[in-house]
Amino acid sequence: MSSITAPFSTATGADVKVRFCPSPTGTPHVGLIRTALFNWAYARHTGGTFLFRIEDTDAERDSEESFEMILDALSWLGLNWDEGVNVGGPAEPYRQSQRGHIYLEVIEKLKASGHIYESYLTGEEIDERNKAAGRAVQLGYDNSERNLTEEQRAAYRAEGRSPALRLRVPDVDITFTDLVRGEITFPAGSFPDFVVVRPNGQPLYTLVNPVDDALMGVTHVLRGEDLLSSTPRQIALYNAMFEAGITKFIPQFGHLPYVMGEGNKKLSKRDPQANLFHHRDRGFIPEGLLNYLALLGWGLSADQDIFTMDELAAAFDVKNVNPNPARFDQKKADAINAAHIRLLTDEDFKARLLPYLQSAGVVGATLSADEQKILDAAAPLIQERLVVLSEAPDLLSFLFKTADQITIEADALDGMPENVAEVLAAAIAALNEIGEAEFKTDPVQSALNHALIEVMGLKPRFAFGPLRTGISGRRISPPLFESMEILGKSETIARLEAFARTV
Repeated sequence: MSSITAPFSTATGADVKVRFCPSPTGTPHVGLIRTALFNWAYARHTGGTFLFRIEDTDAERDSEESFEMILDALSWLGLNWDEGVNVGGPAEPYRQSQRGHIYLEVIEKLKASGHIYESYLTGEEIDERNKAAGRAVQLGYDNSERNLTEEQRAAYRAEGRSPALRLRVPDVDITFTDLVRGEITFPAGSFPDFVVVRPNGQPLYTLVNPVDDALMGVTHVLRGEDLLSSTPRQIALYNAMFEAGITKFIPQFGHLPYVMGEGNKKLSKRDPQANLFHHRDRGFIPEGLLNYLALLGWGLSADQDIFTMDELAAAFDVKNVNPNPARFDQKKADAINAAHIRLLTDEDFKARLLPYLQSAGVVGATLSADEQKILDAAAPLIQERLVVLSEAPDLLSFLFKTADQITIEADALDGMPENVAEVLAAAIAALNEIGEAEFKTDPVQSALNHALIEVMGLKPRFAFGPLRTGISGRRISPPLFESMEILGKSETIARLEAFARTV
């Protein structure tokens, strides 16, 4: 083999096939999900196929729990796939651990075509050969076993050795056009013939990943920048598979930029920001998180940061991904999530709030008629204020309690006016003048404005701060007068009277 003879894929439309192929180790990482998102978006943009398979051949690190978390993540985010795990397709099975017999067949074809060969030298022997030849040990294997005779192989086997299998790497420059980074060349001799099958017969990732892509017809490999250094090895293997009649092309590659954390360090799995479910637990909605992740290396336009997944799919081209590292900015992510919360319909917003209210014990598993009425009235009051859905229980819980269940938080008492008792008394007197049926937002606001602002001459902060604390127990709550309407006259006055007794 003295050249790369295989063509690169020319797929551009419905013939495009991309894949997302995580290893089930640990909790889904936002960088991993960003990769899934860009693959999904490219498939939707081109009208091609989005394939999802699982690379689960590392028995020590892979777990079924992690596999279920990946499924959970993709399902929650709505990143649906067209072929693969739990969906099926022409290249089943889609879990690497179930494809061993397929790899054995490919290995035999590559042996028969002379593209892989037996290698018996140990790591120590390879180091010694380099030292004896005056070569740097770091250069690794010297390709010395490419042409072993049958007698030499028999002698090694007689010593009880089992061979690894190595790929014959073409002695040429390997050049490809990275869809994100442009033309990249790895000079001839950049790496030696490399192991694709261990001496125990176990095929390595360097073999099974390209084999799966080849047999599944993947045309575009969009993956993290950390895998760029392995690309020339994969191209060499694709070329071998092409010459052995196993595949018809080499896929195009696009290497996506790193996601950085604080201090411009690569976002670590240990960083809370890296944990996808941390954001879900905080109350991110899928639309907000996906919109933000799309901005980590891509943009719809210079003046539009907020967009839907349909708009992303319509506009996304991997060639427009920025090769420079992208920094995860929690404040910007929060702002984008808040913008998407504003876009939800009333009914959708309430449906998404409910699990957070239930998990915090604000309401039960089934809403009573009264609870539903409160939620219907209260949800619109906070939709414009929420950054994440997990803020809702603190803001709304007081509306689902009775006066005797309200606890005044310590920080809510800070900054109370000296005449707080007088303020509360005047407010209670004004509210008592309003009939039960007329106890609505506008009459309540008018009565309190008259009694506290006009008559007593108070500034709004000193007039309404004590009332907010009295009815909610907190310094911050949904709009005051609307909250009083939801609580009703009797409950509102009961809370203010209870607060007055403590000050």
